Amino acid sequence: MSTSSSADAAAPDARGPLGGITVLDLASVGPAARCTRLLADYGAKVVKVGPVPADAGAQIAPPFFAYSGQRGTRRALLDLKTDAGRQAFLALARTSDVVVESFRPGVVDRLGVGYDAVNEVNPQIVYCSTSGYGQGGPRAGWAGHDLDYLAVGGFLSSSGPRSDGGPPIPGATVADAAAGGMHAALAVTAALFARTATGQGTHLDVSVADGVVWLMSLAVDEHLATGAEPGPGHDILSGRYACYDTYRAGDGGWLAVAAIEHRFFANLCRALGLEQWVDHQLDDEAQPRIRRDFTDAFAAHPRDHWVAQLSGADTCVAPVLAVSEVADDPGFAVRGAVVEVRHPERGTFRQLAPLLAGMVRPPGPIDLPDPDATDTDALLGDAGVDDATVGSWRSQGAIA
Repeated sequence: MSTSSSADAAAPDARGPLGGITVLDLASVGPAARCTRLLADYGAKVVKVGPVPADAGAQIAPPFFAYSGQRGTRRALLDLKTDAGRQAFLALARTSDVVVESFRPGVVDRLGVGYDAVNEVNPQIVYCSTSGYGQGGPRAGWAGHDLDYLAVGGFLSSSGPRSDGGPPIPGATVADAAAGGMHAALAVTAALFARTATGQGTHLDVSVADGVVWLMSLAVDEHLATGAEPGPGHDILSGRYACYDTYRAGDGGWLAVAAIEHRFFANLCRALGLEQWVDHQLDDEAQPRIRRDFTDAFAAHPRDHWVAQLSGADTCVAPVLAVSEVADDPGFAVRGAVVEVRHPERGTFRQLAPLLAGMVRPPGPIDLPDPDATDTDALLGDAGVDDATVGSWRSQGAIA
């Protein structure tokens, strides 16, 4: 419920499709911060609500480069343990559209800034509670991080094992980013759309573990429907067949082969001079021999030789790129994936641009906010709090 109507706030503008939407973000790291990063890059005004300096240890301070260096966000410092701090938060919430929090279940209610308290001053608020295991259930009080949610959601047990047979450590925080952050951002945008019809907000209970189970839906639904026990080597997507695997090239680089459709597999076999395997793609008995021949063939030349020969030849072969290669990859560069930014303390460096479909990509360089600055007074003034009240709260140490 910004200064414009709900319908107006939902209309796209030059900042992106969420231009006109104001988000209060009570999180500093993790899935909730991933969520508000997405909302900001879609044009929302995100206000990072943190503790006053005397209580600064209450939140983890992310590295200067994390979460896009807080690109396009503003900052308010409040002591939510004081009456004045709570009043300041509710004043900001009164003219906001979304609150995102990631405390353990029950904490925001004890602080007096939970959904019921915010809804009382702003019935149109979309209040998103993001937690590891949800607001209720036997795991609700558990502490956890990305790896824990991947564990309980079936992701780790379905991933190829490491050398000792145990589940691997994934190379990306899949639970935080997708099962949590994207999950929460999708739920928030859906709730904002619903609000245009109903005029009412809602309380969203975003469980990161639930999001992992959804990411695992192909495997879980197969088990529920058939009783099968999906895992590594179970089917074509989990390493059962040589047509869907990774292979080392002659220079030590790696190639990903994902020739699921038979015509792509046939193209690959012919390109490697292994026509004898064209009709044996799903022959279980032949897989060790196919893998051996694929391994020998790929070892004959460097990775980039095979990329030049195969990637554009309908074989579903792609290079396994290191992060440093991704950063300078011409395929991503031509799509504007990287932008230059200016940090008030760290100077000029590059970071990923607003990258997802529908985000507005500024030409850069982009000025990042000063991590030591605060917009608290200005934000409270915009929310209609008079100068005397703001000054009183500041003198009490409730805001900074």
